[in-house]
Amino acid sequence: MSSSCSSIRTEFFKPLSRKYLVPTTKTYQHTKSKCGINRREFAYKGLVVAGASVISSSDSSSSSSSATLPFREMERLPYKSEGYNFWKWRNHNIHYVEQGEGFPIVLIHGFGASAFHWRYNIPELAKKYKVYAVDLLGFGWSDKALIEYDAMVWRDQVVDFVKEVVKEPTILVGNSLGGFTALISAADLPEQVIGVALLNSAGQFGSASRETVNSEENILQKFLLNPLKEVFQRVVLGFLFWQAKQPARIKSVLKSVYVDSSNVDDYLVESITRPAEDPNAGEVYYRLMTRFMSNQSKYTLDSVLTRLSCPLLLLWGDLDPWVGPKKANQIKAFYPNTSLVNLQAGHCPHDEVPELVNGALVNWLSTLQLQPAIQTL
Repeated sequence: MSSSCSSIRTEFFKPLSRKYLVPTTKTYQHTKSKCGINRREFAYKGLVVAGASVISSSDSSSSSSSATLPFREMERLPYKSEGYNFWKWRNHNIHYVEQGEGFPIVLIHGFGASAFHWRYNIPELAKKYKVYAVDLLGFGWSDKALIEYDAMVWRDQVVDFVKEVVKEPTILVGNSLGGFTALISAADLPEQVIGVALLNSAGQFGSASRETVNSEENILQKFLLNPLKEVFQRVVLGFLFWQAKQPARIKSVLKSVYVDSSNVDDYLVESITRPAEDPNAGEVYYRLMTRFMSNQSKYTLDSVLTRLSCPLLLLWGDLDPWVGPKKANQIKAFYPNTSLVNLQAGHCPHDEVPELVNGALVNWLSTLQLQPAIQTL
C-alpha cells in the first residue's frame, strides 16, 4: 500500500470523523492537512471503522438491553443482532432494513458501517416515507464475499436493489463511500432515481480520461518482487487486524473520532465490530485496503456528475477533517442543480446531528413534490 500523501488522502477510507454540531449556513474553512495522520493511525482507524474488531462477550450481550437512553432522546432503530431482512444477490445474502410507507428512500452507509448507522434517521423518515437502509457487500450484516472489490460492484448492487426490491422510483441518500455509490447508481438509473442526497461523500475530482502509465512487468517483478510485496502486506495488515481487535483499542479509536464520547455507546460499538466475527472479515479487509484502494482513482466525481440528471442535495459537515466544505463547494459549482446545507458537524452528520439532517432532508424532499408510483417498474 502506497505511503504517499495522495494514497492516504483517498476519501473512500475516511473513518468516522470528529464533530460538534450546530446548524449554520456559513461555510467554514478547514485548515487541517488531510495528510496530517500517520500510516499506523490511518490503519487503526480505518480498521476499526471497517468492523475489523471484536468486543468482549459481556459487552456484546449487554448492548441490545442497555438502559442508556438514545442520543438526545430521539427514537432509535432497535438493534437486532440477527439483522432485519435479507435479499439474495449474485448468490450472496444482502442485509437491509425496511420501514414506513410512502415514497421510497434508500440509505447507503459509509466505509465500515452498516444500516444500523442510520439508527436515528430511519424511524423519523419512516413517518412520511418508505425507508430502506442496505448493507453493501462486504460490510455490516451482508456477506463477506471473497471477490475483487471495485466501486462498480456496489453500484451494481444498488442498481439491482432498486430494480428488484424497491421496484419504483426512489431517492438515494449516501454517506462517504455510500455517497459515491449513490451517485454512480443514480447516473445509471435516470428513470428510477429522481434525487440524490450526499453526506460528506467520497470521490475525487480529476480527469476521467487520465491514464496511468505502467511499464510491462519483467520476469523478476512478476515472479519475485510482487509475491514478496503481497506477503509483506499480509503480514503487516494481519498484525494490525489482530491488534485492532483488542477492546481497549476499539474504545480508544471510537472516542478519538467522536468529540462527544457519550455517542460511543454499546449500540454503536457492536454495530461496527460485530461484522468482524465473520471468518472472511480479515481477507475482505485485506482486499479492500490493497486492491480496491489502488484502483479507485479511475472513478472521478466529475465523470459521474456529467451523467447525472436529477436534483442533488448536499448535507455537509463542515468540520469533517477528511472531507471538508471545499469539496461541497466544488460539487455545487460543477453541478448547478444542487442544494447545499452546511452543518457544523463532522464526517457523519446523520449520526452526529440527526435531527438537523432529518429536517433538512424532509424539507428538500417536499420541494420535489414526490408521488409514489402506482405501478412498479
